[in-house]
Amino acid sequence: MSHPALTPDGFLANLDDWSPEVASWLAQSEGIELTDAHWEILHCLKRFYAEFEVSPAMRPLSKYIKQELGADKAGSIYLLTLFPGSPAKLAAKIAGLPRPENCL
Repeated sequence: MSHPALTPDGFLANLDDWSPEVASWLAQSEGIELTDAHWEILHCLKRFYAEFEVSPAMRPLSKYIKQELGADKAGSIYLLTLFPGSPAKLAAKIAGLPRPENCL
């Protein structure tokens, strides 16, 4: 598989290049092995983006996950275990979405 073009901060240059294989490659480049728990959050993020056409920052992401998957999966501790550092930014990157505007 040839790897898609990335922006200087590691996001997909072309969102249409995303696929599950690309997601796995992006995750591995961040030291993450994707599990079902990761995929659940990534699919939720992609639904958020499809609905609102924006990558969510942490608070809206957490609120959306709570609605979609339940409160136990919306907590920042849970999300940090899956996507260390900046969960909203890292999950958006792996989900092939643009960088969230309010993320450091």
